[in-house]
Amino acid sequence: MQDPHNQYYGGYPQQPGLSQGYPSHPYPPQQGYPGFAPQAGFIPQPGYQPYPPHDPGQPTMVSGNYGAYDPEDQNAKGFDFTDQSIRRGFIRKVYSILTTQLAITLGFIVLFMYHRPTKLWVQQHPEMFWIALGVMIVTFISMACCGSVRRKAPMNFIFLALFTFAQSFLLGVTTAKFSSQEVLLAVGITAAVCLGLTLFAFQTKWDFTVMGGVLFVAVIILMLFGIIAIFFPGKTITIVYASLGALLFSIYLVYDTQLMMGGEHKYSISPEEYIFAALNLYLDIINIFMYILTIIGATRD
Repeated sequence: MQDPHNQYYGGYPQQPGLSQGYPSHPYPPQQGYPGFAPQAGFIPQPGYQPYPPHDPGQPTMVSGNYGAYDPEDQNAKGFDFTDQSIRRGFIRKVYSILTTQLAITLGFIVLFMYHRPTKLWVQQHPEMFWIALGVMIVTFISMACCGSVRRKAPMNFIFLALFTFAQSFLLGVTTAKFSSQEVLLAVGITAAVCLGLTLFAFQTKWDFTVMGGVLFVAVIILMLFGIIAIFFPGKTITIVYASLGALLFSIYLVYDTQLMMGGEHKYSISPEEYIFAALNLYLDIINIFMYILTIIGATRD
């Protein structure tokens, strides 16, 4: 005789003390699943509907709480960080650092132009110029050549701050030799040029990231031309040299901006190199400013 406490109800054994057993499907599916092949003896539950066959020509869609997600879609969002979102955060960080650097530099320039005691103190202590120049060179070489220095916080911010203050001091000393009208005109022209070139770099389809080798050769030629210009001083050669320098670093600004943008460009800089990217853009803007100031000073001399 069969034990009444060991009966099967719907395929599951009834446990002692329970008035009824467990159903074979606690949650009867309303629809089948792709790839499900009913076996022999399968009895469909109420409400069962066979899943429609999958069309190989259509992308596989997985529905969830975040909506439909296409694994083939490279721009799909909602599951993890995409390269575009990381790149946008990287660009915001770079421009935040660059804005801080330019604000410090502008503060030094204004201080040296309009605060006469500071200007007199610097003139009485020429050794400060050489100290600032040494600090600038050491910090620049350290950040440019040592990846651990420019990537590891807070060391990277310390070196960048030292470089920015040293460079700002040198610019303050240099601009003190020009009139305030010339400096303000150079600042305005530089701001307009840099803004226009940045918008151009973001909108143009021309890829300037492939011009790294050409720009490097152009910098070497410009340096040689500057050495030659030392032995042939004159207003004309100064204007020509400064004009070529402003043009070259304007192209460099577009080049470095597109390296930071990434995307469809052939070459891009890693999002970890936000200090190096900000340093490149800062040097481009400073060089454009200095060459424009030289042109203005030479034409008004």
